[in-house]
Amino acid sequence: MLTQTDSKTLAYVNLFAVLGTLENLCELVPEAKDLLKDKPPISIGFTVKHGPKATLFFVDSCCHIEEGCSPCTIKLPFSSCEKFNGLMTGTVTPIPSKGFTKISFLLKTFVPLTDMLAKYLKPSQEDLANVAFRETSTKLTLYTAASAIAQVGNQDQSGKFSSGLMPDGDIAIDVTDVMGITLKIKDHHLTALRKPCDKPRAAMTFSNLEIARQLLNGEASAMACICNGSIAMRGMINMIDNMNRILDRVGQYLSV
Repeated sequence: MLTQTDSKTLAYVNLFAVLGTLENLCELVPEAKDLLKDKPPISIGFTVKHGPKATLFFVDSCCHIEEGCSPCTIKLPFSSCEKFNGLMTGTVTPIPSKGFTKISFLLKTFVPLTDMLAKYLKPSQEDLANVAFRETSTKLTLYTAASAIAQVGNQDQSGKFSSGLMPDGDIAIDVTDVMGITLKIKDHHLTALRKPCDKPRAAMTFSNLEIARQLLNGEASAMACICNGSIAMRGMINMIDNMNRILDRVGQYLSV
């Protein structure tokens, strides 16, 4: 099994999949909304040399991410993918090239938001004992994993091999009566949309959040879940097979 990861793919995963999940954190966690309450609109642009570029917008206690470092309030440049990944591990402190007077937002709002996200994405057993926390943690983890599938499928050598075998169309990743995610494939390029799929060409459906949590954490076998009906697949199964191969690589990037 290929176990090595590369810094460029990891940077894409960290920016679009991990930080991108701040969108959902601000939707699902009241404490996150409270951190942004009464704050004026502000945006943080990330630009990584030879790597990803994106902007996080914080408006009306909500957050959304857009590709590209558009005109932003605060701009954080990184000289390499390794430096940006260091931001995520806490070993690199970025220096804004724009918006230095807004640094208080970074320290008092953005950092607490990312710390809160990390608590949900890498929860303790004590936190998971709380049913409401566990459900929110699973939702956020599923959003992150689905977005990471797109990044790994587009950037990682092994991931690109699998995405190269996928025909055009949409895959629905659903939890029955709870949430839905769309994975779009166009010319072997993957895009994850954090919303239900309207017209899937293939679908993978979890019967409940607990099954999704167990599968993502490696506590349950996908084959066993399919056999007992707790995971259902339909449509072009080869699309789901290749998606799951990419998901195996995703676990290696998210565990870095």
